[in-house]
Amino acid sequence: MKSAVTVCLATEARQGPFVYHDGLEPGCRAAAELGFDGVEIFPAASGDVAHPEVRRLLAAHGLGLAAVGTGSGFVKHGLHLVHADPAVRSKARDFIAGIIDAAGSLGAPAIIGSMQGRSGAGVPREQAVALLAEALGDLGARAAGHGQVLLYEPLNRYETDLFNRQADAAAFLEAATLTNVKLLCDLFHMNIEEADVAGTLAACGRHVGHIHWADSNRRAMGFGHTEAAPIVAALRAIGYTGYVSAEAFPLPTAEEAARRTIMSVRQHLLA
Repeated sequence: MKSAVTVCLATEARQGPFVYHDGLEPGCRAAAELGFDGVEIFPAASGDVAHPEVRRLLAAHGLGLAAVGTGSGFVKHGLHLVHADPAVRSKARDFIAGIIDAAGSLGAPAIIGSMQGRSGAGVPREQAVALLAEALGDLGARAAGHGQVLLYEPLNRYETDLFNRQADAAAFLEAATLTNVKLLCDLFHMNIEEADVAGTLAACGRHVGHIHWADSNRRAMGFGHTEAAPIVAALRAIGYTGYVSAEAFPLPTAEEAARRTIMSVRQHLLA
């Protein structure tokens, strides 16, 4: 398994759960100094990732690109994949497609989290799920063209009513034959929705594609009550070799959040 830390490049998400918010170069430098294997980028738009400087910075600091988020499409523009207006849905797909292409050119997957949307406003849940399946199918195929999977993140009940639990999301992927879509299992959301986080990861093994490594309070691992050891044991049991990425608030400071994260990685993942 590999470690990563989040770098947010969208000013509209400065209050979001990302460790670094002051630019890609400072974020990469700090990540490398602490010994992270990679960074996960939350861009304002695809151009933030497609820029040649991104490749240079990653290479200069010896970092991989763990994944790229698409949530700015929702945060900045109100776009999501199950909106009642077909034109909005189309714009959402275009926004995500641009990030899939930019991330794929750097050998990384894209994430669909908040841009999945939720039912309501003329779109009942059954229809929303059908729209989500169609969109994930098309966008997953686009990711496959870059040799990447598409990461789908079940969110907690306060953020979406589509899929909150990993097993339900895994069953949805299977039923819709979304073979190039994997689950992003976020430990913060899982602490809200799952009765047994480690057991759920073990049960969903072949669908797990990425991990957001955060404690129960969305702070860095070690600041809440999540038991990391059984989670790591479950990840090892399913043969997971991908990234565990710190999507956590920069509290009490970004530096301390990152330091505490790498400490937990070394304690649990490298033991």
